[in-house]
Amino acid sequence: MTNTDAFEAPLTLDPDAVLILIDVQKGFEDPGFGPRDNPQAEQRMAELIAAWQSTNRPIVTVQHATPEGPLTEGTPGHALKDFVAALTPDLHITKTVNSAFYGTPDLHAWLQERGARQVVVTGIITNVCNETTARMAGNLGYDAIFPVDAMHSFDMAGPDGTTITAAELARATATTLHAMRFAKVVTTDKVLAAADA
Repeated sequence: MTNTDAFEAPLTLDPDAVLILIDVQKGFEDPGFGPRDNPQAEQRMAELIAAWQSTNRPIVTVQHATPEGPLTEGTPGHALKDFVAALTPDLHITKTVNSAFYGTPDLHAWLQERGARQVVVTGIITNVCNETTARMAGNLGYDAIFPVDAMHSFDMAGPDGTTITAAELARATATTLHAMRFAKVVTTDKVLAAADA
């Protein structure tokens, strides 16, 4: 099977597949983060939320707090974006590090208690908290699904000062997760079709 075949292969969703919305916070609109990719990310996330609500699948929201900067707890930037803040999630996690599995309450324990085996990872930032969470999910034995067009990244500078664009970083994340089998990297449309099946 080629990589293209794997990307285009059919997707099956469990009835209790968990949608994890990571750090969809207003602080990421701060211009200090720099240029981003995928202006449709929030719309795609909203489509996933609607599909999960219509099929009564569980939703987890995750909120990051930093000691300073745009995501500092108690500041406007710490707040979830309105379309996520309007949710009543099945679980809300707060965290101070990159992985949703290192937050409060404990995501892994909650998933185990429910018997859930499949997670759909989305949110902000593609190559930071989303990728870290997907890698951990794969390592913990979950069937991790990564709808790469329902998230976004930012341009970032490397140690040599070279700037890598957000789109390039997202592509590298997708490639690594797919090639090393941490997650199934797919489109939002494929997830939506599986949710309705």
